Amino acid sequence: MISRLHYISQETADKSHLQNIEEACQAGVDWVQLRVKNKSDNEVLAIATEAKEICKKHKAKLIINDHVAIAKKVKANGVHLGKEDMDPAEAREILGDRPYIGGTANTWEDVERLAMAGVDYIGLGPFRDTSTKENLSPTLGIKGISAILNNMIIGDIQVPIIAIGGIQTEDIFDLQLSGCHGVAVASLINLSDNKKETVNDINYCLPDGEF
Repeated sequence: MISRLHYISQETADKSHLQNIEEACQAGVDWVQLRVKNKSDNEVLAIATEAKEICKKHKAKLIINDHVAIAKKVKANGVHLGKEDMDPAEAREILGDRPYIGGTANTWEDVERLAMAGVDYIGLGPFRDTSTKENLSPTLGIKGISAILNNMIIGDIQVPIIAIGGIQTEDIFDLQLSGCHGVAVASLINLSDNKKETVNDINYCLPDGEF
């Protein structure tokens, strides 16, 4: 089942990916996307191996961003593929039927393509500007996300949408009203002074149930 809160790992000024993942899981996160950039495959594999153990301890799902072979090696729960990453259909051949495969979308055409490829969920955004990602696609805002979700209803495309990109707690109610299944956040949790309270606040704004 696709969780409604997707936590995306970061290295912050004083903490590593693994430290932030541990704290996020302790705070109640049950879906972790390990997003490691600008490191060698061996470094990513080492981090992913430890991240898998942390998530297993806390009964959280681990999704690996981009690195399909590493996801298979560490037996992660799935992968998330950006627009420039491997085709989801190819990833499915490598990983098999069980792992989750998610993809990033910025346009209605992206959503159509990913739905045809059989992804399990779509990360749609960016909602607003964010410092987490470089080479950011055009921001969508609530109007852009709502328009795409309306097109999904018309086209009978039933893939859970996870809004992403600079999301704050006060945005979540409107996003779920627009039809989003959930949200993906990084800095909102990583930079929080009280991560458990932040996770509780996010979950309070999201409806019950899973896709």
